[in-house]
Amino acid sequence: MRTILNVLWFIFGSGFLLALAYAFAGVLCFIFIVTIPFGVASFRLARYALWPFGYTITEKPSAGVASTIANVVWLIIAGWWLALTHIVTGIAQCLTIIGIPFGIANFKLVPAALWPLGREITAIP
Repeated sequence: MRTILNVLWFIFGSGFLLALAYAFAGVLCFIFIVTIPFGVASFRLARYALWPFGYTITEKPSAGVASTIANVVWLIIAGWWLALTHIVTGIAQCLTIIGIPFGIANFKLVPAALWPLGREITAIP
């Protein structure tokens, strides 16, 4: 079932476009040398946005104060509008019965869009 949902998400649920947007943001972050940690987080989000079903976001126990400070900067610069985009898209997708799983997948992306550093994406057994 996860495979079917991931394929449908990729085609109809904007998974490809989200992954492309996150990857583009990651490339831009790598161009500006100072923002490389944000680029790594953006590529991680791109992978998660590409195939969200069967994965979850967990806290990384080794995350420290530096990731918290970087997350605050991320939240101010990019996190709030990315999260708002996922919320609006999720609500729109939940208006139809077929779109409810895709809306839930968008809602799963909200915490990662707000606070991406210090988290990791793990497979659900």
